[in-house]
Amino acid sequence: MAADLGSVAAKLAAPGKGLLASDESTGTIGKRLEKAGLPNTEDIRRAYRELYYTTPGMGQYISGVIMFKETLYQSTAAGRRFVDVLADAGIMAGIKVDEGLAPLPGGGDGETYTKGLEGLEAACREYASAGAKFAKWRATLKVTDSLPSDLAVERNAEDLARYAKVCQECGLVPVVEPEILIDGAHSQARFGVVTERVLGATVAALWRHGVALEGCLLKPQMVIPGAEAEGGKVSAGEVARHTVAALRRVVPPAIPGIMFLSGGQTEEEATINLDAINKEARAVGRCPWALSFSFGRALQASVLKLWSSDQTRVTEAQQLALALARVNSEAALGQYSLAAGGHPSTLSGDSLRENFRGWSGQAPAVGPDAAPAVAAPVQPGGGEEVVMAH
Repeated sequence: MAADLGSVAAKLAAPGKGLLASDESTGTIGKRLEKAGLPNTEDIRRAYRELYYTTPGMGQYISGVIMFKETLYQSTAAGRRFVDVLADAGIMAGIKVDEGLAPLPGGGDGETYTKGLEGLEAACREYASAGAKFAKWRATLKVTDSLPSDLAVERNAEDLARYAKVCQECGLVPVVEPEILIDGAHSQARFGVVTERVLGATVAALWRHGVALEGCLLKPQMVIPGAEAEGGKVSAGEVARHTVAALRRVVPPAIPGIMFLSGGQTEEEATINLDAINKEARAVGRCPWALSFSFGRALQASVLKLWSSDQTRVTEAQQLALALARVNSEAALGQYSLAAGGHPSTLSGDSLRENFRGWSGQAPAVGPDAAPAVAAPVQPGGGEEVVMAH
């Protein structure tokens, strides 16, 4: 089993290949469709996914697709299962298995844990039998001068490790996503410190729970300043320097791939920063992992804009989808160049941040006099949800 998991993880992190995160929940993709002027119906959602999954040549650049449960069981208009269509293209199907965020009892303001461990084993076995080869679980950590709390770091690390262990026991490669949120005015240096702390705790928890590191992947945020940080954005070189330094300190070489989320960057920024990270890793050395992508909106936003304007323009939309995948494949090899013809994004530098997608309420009280926490869970995030306004 461990050898099989290692083989799948290695293929997912193959040089120049990355993941398409198309695991947005029905509600999340619905908001994007409605913003684009389309109704949030099952058939529209299916047609939009089919556009990507049937794009000729996508397997050159995409090794795996993360799906929401609805999508895992859907088929093309011609009746072929998406899982089979992807397999024919050399692309593995993955599945989002967490059930969204909830406020962390005893945590700081806005801190969360991720639901879904109860019943996870049965769900994973069902997904594996349906053709899934890997899974994803997203946790979020809020950053301030005093957060994340020790409780939030340890609880989310433990839950990620428990999820990963269950996945491996069911034959699925776990993608482990401890997303450090871009919300706030924290500096890039503060983000780097939190990244080391969170990833270090997560890796330690994976080890404690007996997770085979060779059979899992990490999905972190790049080390960037907070969205409201004084001075604004930093150069790609600074993103690369801080990101690579943090990873070298805490991520063991047994993990085959680090698949970055795009975290609210523009489509072009995500590509340029990924390219810079790979160039930095090559320059400083001792970076044994694949440094690739698990992008959602950074692979989709321009395509949705085009397709929503005229749903008969499938071929054009597929060509754009393929071009976005190609430039990120080049970036994952440290070979992207603007001089080669420019970036295919059509969004003119638009940020991909959406409304706040963490927990915006107060953390529930704890203690003998505390009322039971009765709070609606945050809508399960999907794909590349930028929390705060992914």
